[in-house]
Amino acid sequence: MSSKSKKSSKKVEEYMDRVNKAIQILQLITSDPTTPRNIRKAAKESIDQLQSDKLSLAARASNVIDILDEISQDPNIPVYTRTKIWQAISFLEGIRD
Repeated sequence: MSSKSKKSSKKVEEYMDRVNKAIQILQLITSDPTTPRNIRKAAKESIDQLQSDKLSLAARASNVIDILDEISQDPNIPVYTRTKIWQAISFLEGIRD
């Protein structure tokens, strides 16, 4: 295995780890009955997008960051849920093609 492909596979592994951590956080949000329904729905949509294979990993992460950024602005969102959303965003922000 060449040095470049080792780096590449290690990077993909790191990105998948970041995506999985973001998904875990989003699953907590979707299963929290105190979170407003529209926020839970957006979190579920984000999980679905992250698990889809239609786009590159970086494109999926970027799309989900946009969704999460938008819902984090919702005035009805509980503070602890907003914090979880920011956590998920921070995991996804480092993903690049």
